[in-house]
Order: sequence, then structure tokens, then C-alpha cells
Amino acid sequence: MNLIKSIFISSYMMLIMGVTAYSGWMLYQGDNSLSWGGAMLTSLPMLMVLSQLMMLKNTARTSVHFPVPNLLGASGVLLSAWAWINMDADILAPALSMIAWAGFWLYAYWFSTFGGRQPSMKMIVGNKLPKFSVRGTDGAFVTSSQLTDKPAILIFYRGNWCPLCMAQIKELVAHYKEISALGVRVAMIAPQPHSNTVELANKFDVKFDFLTDEGNAAARALGIENPNGIPMGMQALGYDSESVLPTVIITDRDGKIVWTHETDNYRIRPEPDLYLDILRRYGVVAGA
Repeated sequence: MNLIKSIFISSYMMLIMGVTAYSGWMLYQGDNSLSWGGAMLTSLPMLMVLSQLMMLKNTARTSVHFPVPNLLGASGVLLSAWAWINMDADILAPALSMIAWAGFWLYAYWFSTFGGRQPSMKMIVGNKLPKFSVRGTDGAFVTSSQLTDKPAILIFYRGNWCPLCMAQIKELVAHYKEISALGVRVAMIAPQPHSNTVELANKFDVKFDFLTDEGNAAARALGIENPNGIPMGMQALGYDSESVLPTVIITDRDGKIVWTHETDNYRIRPEPDLYLDILRRYGVVAGA
């Protein structure tokens, strides 16, 4: 199933770009404006949303099912179908509208989720993390025990290619001073080419731990690996096909897990303020 998803996302992006461009061309040519305007309504809103996410990389979370693009898509289908039925417009416009809207539904309700993700039984609150090691920017390996020798927030993200992951990291960087003052370690861990991890660490002037999970070994040790979780084509940039399910783990000063967040939708990430609330609520830092 994940392999189908990895193919779908690249195909969906090409689909909505194609429908938007062709609808715009037909409108420019003076063809039926209701018909082709409707077709554009089914593709352009999501193209704008996804383009903004990928280019700006400043949005760490979205609505679950995109109600506004969904409503616009439904309206577009109705407009193009009405023009075809009542104005003898080209059937191609409603056909493309239906395909684009169906693609939206697959993206919003199927692709974005992890199929009813269940909490990993390898990360039990009150227990220490299973043993694993990850590679630091200096090339040395760091063990799970070393990462949790003081209160820690561990962020497992999919890689530099993932715009919502990058936005999530930017949010934490913005809270750097507050987190640092609490004496909490923040570790960013991803299964990606090590050069990408080094590049990301150099981009931000903060004392967070940027770490590479080589071979996705840490993710497997924690039960959060995601086979074929990389969009098709990213392998050309050095990524393996297997990825990690976005996960947050908070440990106390004794290295024990006090809280985890295992999202079932890659577009839904916790707010940084929640991490600080958890740290204080469980007495991990002062202010509980």
C-alpha cells in the first residue's frame, strides 16, 4: 500500500498542475468559462496550498481535510457538469473536474494518513528507550542513553525534503532560548543522507542535536519505521525508500519516557508550546 502512496503523490501533483494549466489555456482561448472555470476550481486551490507548503516551508500543520478546497472542488464539478448538460459544453471539462476532485479526496482522506496508526509497543511511557545509535554532525555516533542523560525532546522527522518537517523544526528553533533555559536537550533525527543533516544543522545557529538515523535503524528499534514512505523519485536525491513515521518523544531527567506523539496524519503536528506544557506538567522541569 505504501508503494502505491509513494507513486500517488507525485502523480497527483502532476495531475493538478496539468488540469490547472489546460483549464487556463482553454479559458484564454475563449472556451466556455463556466465549464473550464469549474475545472480550474477543482485543481488550482490545492495546487496553491501544496505549492505554498513546499516552497515556503513555514506551515507545520494544516486542517485535517481541507474544507475550503473541498467545497471549491465540489462547486467546480457542479459548474462544469451544469455547463456540459445545459450549454452543450465540452465533456472533457467535467471529466477532468471529476478526476481532479477524486484526486483531492484520495490525498486528503487516504494519502495523508498512516492507515489508523497504533502506538508503538516499543515506546512505553515509564520505560527507557530501546537501545539505538544515531550519527552526529561531527560523524561520531550517539547512543539513546547519551541522548536521554537529561530531559529531552526527540523529534523523528522524515527528512529535509518534507516541508512540514522543516516548518516543525523552524518552530522549535524559534523557541530555542526558552527550551535551552530549561536545560532540555532537543534532538532532530532523520533517515536521510548525512550531508543533508549537516546542511540543516549549519542553517540554524542553535545548540540542538541534528542526527542521522543511518539505515533507519533507530526507527526500527522504536517501531516507527515507514516502508516505502518516501515519494517516488526522491531516491534520485540519495534517500532510501523507507522513511520514518513523524514522532515526538519526551523523556525525563532519568531517561524515562513521559510522553509521545505518534500522529496518524503527516500534516498534523503538535504545537511547540505543548512540549513545554508536558515538561512542566510531569515535573520534568521547574514550574510544574
